[in-house]
Amino acid sequence: MKNQRANKKSIVLTMTGAAIMILLTVTKIVPSSNIAGYSVFVGIAFFFIVEAVSKTPNAKSGLRISTIVEDMKKPGVIAWVLLPSVSGIVTLVVGNLIFSGEFVAHVMGRTSSILSFDKTALLIGQVIIGAFGEEIAYRGFFLGKGAKIFPFWLCAVVSSAVFAAGHIAAGNTGLVAYDVTAVFIDSLIFSVIYHKSGNCVISTLSHILGNAVSLIAVFLFF
Repeated sequence: MKNQRANKKSIVLTMTGAAIMILLTVTKIVPSSNIAGYSVFVGIAFFFIVEAVSKTPNAKSGLRISTIVEDMKKPGVIAWVLLPSVSGIVTLVVGNLIFSGEFVAHVMGRTSSILSFDKTALLIGQVIIGAFGEEIAYRGFFLGKGAKIFPFWLCAVVSSAVFAAGHIAAGNTGLVAYDVTAVFIDSLIFSVIYHKSGNCVISTLSHILGNAVSLIAVFLFF
């Protein structure tokens, strides 16, 4: 009986947290809105709340530090972890070709309010913390907890759509659409990584690596 009650509470909490994240992200219809960013904090909070209510054992948690090596060794995980680094470079090159060099400027403008490009040490910390927070919220909570209620691929598509929508910024319609689509694709990749590893620490490593490679490429070649 206690397990059934905990399970019902977990379902209600998961649905509530996901709904709040979606509602916050919808505010990105107004690109200048800053409210959408709070969806990450909501996702992080609900991740830990749901795990506490359901009394999730460490071995089954979606956030495991102790099993990183074992999870990386699971079939196909390493290849998928490296994929966003490749897709990031392709996105930059193709985007700059299509939009005559404006794509990189758009991305830099979109991220300038949260990243300190002129302070390397701070920038590294921001990239790591930002990616970790997003992965706990969108993969660990929205996807991981949601997939216990709905089919995995439905949760992967919806969570990726919400995640991508949170990256909407002011700019040329085609350019913004290209940027959001690229983020959506990367989010689907992170979803696959989470699905294969069962650990959002692994998807975080991929997220950090992908962002780092893209930033280095921007500073060196664009």
